[in-house]
Amino acid sequence: MVMADWPGVNAEWSRELDVPSTSGADAPGTVRRWHLLDNGAELARHGLTPLGTLLCVHGNPTWSYLWRSLLAAGSNSAHPWRVVAVDQLDMGFSERTGTFRRLADRINDLGDLTDVLGLEGPVVSVGHDWGGAISLGWALAHENQLAGVVLTNTAVHQPEGSPIPAALRLALHPAVHKWGTTTSDAFLRVTHSLAHPPLPAEIRNAYMAPYRGASRRAGVGNFVADIPVDASHPSFAALTGVAEGVRRLDVPALMLWGPRDPIFSDRYLKDLIGRLPHADVHRYESAGHLVAEDRDIAAPVFDWLAGRVTGGGIGSADSPAVEGTDGFEPLWAPLAGLAAGPTGDGRAVVEMATDGTVARFLTWKQLAADVDHLAAGLATAGVGPGSRVSLMVPPGVDLTVALYACLRLGAVVVVADAGLGTKGLSRAVKGATPDVLVGIDKALAAARALGWAARRISVRELTPRRRRLLGVETSLAALARAGSARAGAAGKAALSLPGPDSPAAVLFTSGSTGPAKGVLYTHRQLAAMRDTVAQTFGIRPGQRLVAGFAPFALLGPALGAVSVTPAMDVTAPRTLTARALADAAAAIDATVVFASPAALRNVVATRGGLTPDGTAALGRIDLLLSAGAPVPEALLAEVQQLVPRASLHTPYGMTEALPVTDISLEQIQAAAADAAAGTMTGAGNGVCVGWPVHGARVAVIPLAADGTAAGSVPVTDAGITGEIMVSAPHVKDAYDRLWLTQELSSGPTGWHRTGDVGHFDAQGRLWVEGRLAHVVTAPGGVVTPVGPEQAIEGVDEVRMAAVVGVGPAGTQAVAAVVETVPPAPKAGLAGAELAGRVRAAARSAGVSVAAVLVVPVQPTDIRHNAKIDRTRLSRWASAVLAGGRPGTP
Repeated sequence: MVMADWPGVNAEWSRELDVPSTSGADAPGTVRRWHLLDNGAELARHGLTPLGTLLCVHGNPTWSYLWRSLLAAGSNSAHPWRVVAVDQLDMGFSERTGTFRRLADRINDLGDLTDVLGLEGPVVSVGHDWGGAISLGWALAHENQLAGVVLTNTAVHQPEGSPIPAALRLALHPAVHKWGTTTSDAFLRVTHSLAHPPLPAEIRNAYMAPYRGASRRAGVGNFVADIPVDASHPSFAALTGVAEGVRRLDVPALMLWGPRDPIFSDRYLKDLIGRLPHADVHRYESAGHLVAEDRDIAAPVFDWLAGRVTGGGIGSADSPAVEGTDGFEPLWAPLAGLAAGPTGDGRAVVEMATDGTVARFLTWKQLAADVDHLAAGLATAGVGPGSRVSLMVPPGVDLTVALYACLRLGAVVVVADAGLGTKGLSRAVKGATPDVLVGIDKALAAARALGWAARRISVRELTPRRRRLLGVETSLAALARAGSARAGAAGKAALSLPGPDSPAAVLFTSGSTGPAKGVLYTHRQLAAMRDTVAQTFGIRPGQRLVAGFAPFALLGPALGAVSVTPAMDVTAPRTLTARALADAAAAIDATVVFASPAALRNVVATRGGLTPDGTAALGRIDLLLSAGAPVPEALLAEVQQLVPRASLHTPYGMTEALPVTDISLEQIQAAAADAAAGTMTGAGNGVCVGWPVHGARVAVIPLAADGTAAGSVPVTDAGITGEIMVSAPHVKDAYDRLWLTQELSSGPTGWHRTGDVGHFDAQGRLWVEGRLAHVVTAPGGVVTPVGPEQAIEGVDEVRMAAVVGVGPAGTQAVAAVVETVPPAPKAGLAGAELAGRVRAAARSAGVSVAAVLVVPVQPTDIRHNAKIDRTRLSRWASAVLAGGRPGTP
């Protein structure tokens, strides 16, 4: 009898069962003894009727212990599910059969077991590693019982011409195989080392328990040997049957993935998504192969079961209807009309050289033709609807043509910029798994070195040697030439139009509050974004805009506006100079400017380099928009001097919904006056971002005493602080391959939870107080950071301030971390005089600061150079105040 004394396992779950075998690996009449963990008896003892059964299948070299968190969660009276976690034959504590069991045998074995158990529907199969293929094989043979499938880091297909993972190649090598998998316990130890964070000793020991001694590890070696490396392998046909059969499974599916897996990488996830396109997918960014150990998967699995299998999931409350979804016109649609009309020979997209002259441009006729040609050429190269195309091209002519060609074709554009940093960019692109990468030489070299995409296309023509070096198959120009023959009416007809609700783009967040997230937009939502911008700011066809902020550079042609990008590094907005901005404005006689706050700071700082002509060009600007981060009123006032005729607006939004609200400089000044007077409910404590834009609704979910926003009723009452919610036609469709994040961001149906906190004043203006994750839970109540930070930044020598919590939630002390002018020589505790002034400033905002620290430079995001990483500062401040070395946060 197996004794269940493993950490996290209820001894009542462990049981053994004799099962008659029908496998071809056994003689007729053979009975095999199985070990499994099964919470059925526990549920019965408590009088709980299970909602269904999770049939959990481990891989190699784990055992049923892998699923202990699901067993514990399934025993909860709130959501009782029977969880049956098996030890496959020759594995775990099940019988050592002395036979070599192939994939088909193992699928058959599992069916024998479930027959004896008498499992009836609904059954949800759960699989990991090679247990994924076995669980899916069982699912295909028991579709009448099947209610869903859950997969974690597994594979059912090895791409043709692609080698199996290096770790498995090594384990299969004749010189290593028997010693590495059977004679020694090396294979087990290597697998356990893949956990992030490392497994505690008692957990490692539990995983090793059934495999002590070479005689107990024969199944481990046989499992490895049964990996079908090519079509000649005995299990190749069985695996192919599972891989193709999966396509017909019409049941809910959930994939939970650890991308730090040297075995089952994202390419296998991409393959499974192609076979189960309706699946919900969540990638735990820093998790690896043992994702069930690296993360608590039980909570999301049972939330998913409630929402997808048994009903009543997250986000089921009523919400307002979203307006403005009729009259859909895709983003590329205006190009043909502009090309055919009186504007056809006028400039559409302009590119600036570093010397301030026009490097090149396209007319509307040329732009429309080039888009058609490239779309046709991409189609001939096998890029079609749903293909993911990563665009690593600076804003300008090439990016505009490539973007609109992909959208026209129905391909999904993936946009992640170098502002994420090398590591963040690589993580983002790999997670999106593009089919094709289009890039400049630098991006192509990185793609080749880091394995970002199997197919690569260069922006410019390359020599044959250079093409081979970068692994490039063709160029945009070559594709355009190939497509020009198809660009007539017949060619256009051959390109099917993507539907309004087809995926169109994956845009990445700045990564300022954690790993950058991919945000998925449909064609309808991109079109709604264009329409919202046009109607909110009165941007009409024929206007001329300088796009110093990348998102708006891409919207220019869709708005019918002549667009120019200044000579700058758009991934580092602070590289925009006043001279470059003026040169770009003069090149098209601009009427509108889009720029980020970091860009505007440098424009103001470099205004001494303006020429008289540049000053005059800026003087003709009618509208200036700055988005991406809050813009201080003092900075706007300085910008106003450079563009005296312009109306200055600072729309508030995010990658998930751009824009959400809008406010002008005059309205900011009026709000500040109301806050100073103290006579209007809700005026003050934060940044006033104005009123909802066209078609948007904004509300808040009130904060509880613990700093959470757990309610379900959005409110707009003045003075109530809560998490900001938005409902609008241009809100993103979902977070890409982040199902759990998407569920957590979904409030009542139709509302997006922004993760920002704020409140309304009596005039209906929204005031942003910070991020929900940065709320300090002090004994006297919650403290939101932006209000006291603004007060502290009023201290003469303080350039940027961050208010963070130190200590356990609910009893946190408030610390202020400041960057001074001139910069402090090193990080650490602030001097008494500065600390006193900072504390006094914070008190004026109603906050008591327990400690004041200084840093030479605040840790901010690369893209905006404005969003402070308060979570990082909180950890650093906690360490310093506990007596640790200050170091650098």
